[in-house]
Amino acid sequence: VQLQASGGGLVQAGGSLRLSCVASGGGIFSINTIAWYRQAPGKQRELVAAVSVGGGTSYADSVKGRFTISRDNAKNTAYLQMNNLEPEDTAVYYCGASFTIFSKPHAWGQGTLVTVSS
Repeated sequence: VQLQASGGGLVQAGGSLRLSCVASGGGIFSINTIAWYRQAPGKQRELVAAVSVGGGTSYADSVKGRFTISRDNAKNTAYLQMNNLEPEDTAVYYCGASFTIFSKPHAWGQGTLVTVSS
């Protein structure tokens, strides 16, 4: 499985961005959960949101009510809509895919940088 993340950029606080993660290659039909993680400078990578193949979702408390994860199984693509962005959301965002529900990713995409200015 290969994952391609895109959509990062520079935005002012209060603004919005939408990240995309496209899955390709062998094994994509075995993917259960796609998740977004982020890693800020000097911090550990943390789970932001996840969506299962059945549409179940999970969010970090820090993004609930601001971020929405969704998935288009026909396009093998997951999205992360980020609204009301805060400087604390600045990080490199990674998508990951797992073959079991809400488990740690078996495959990772490259990161996409999100920078939120105050």
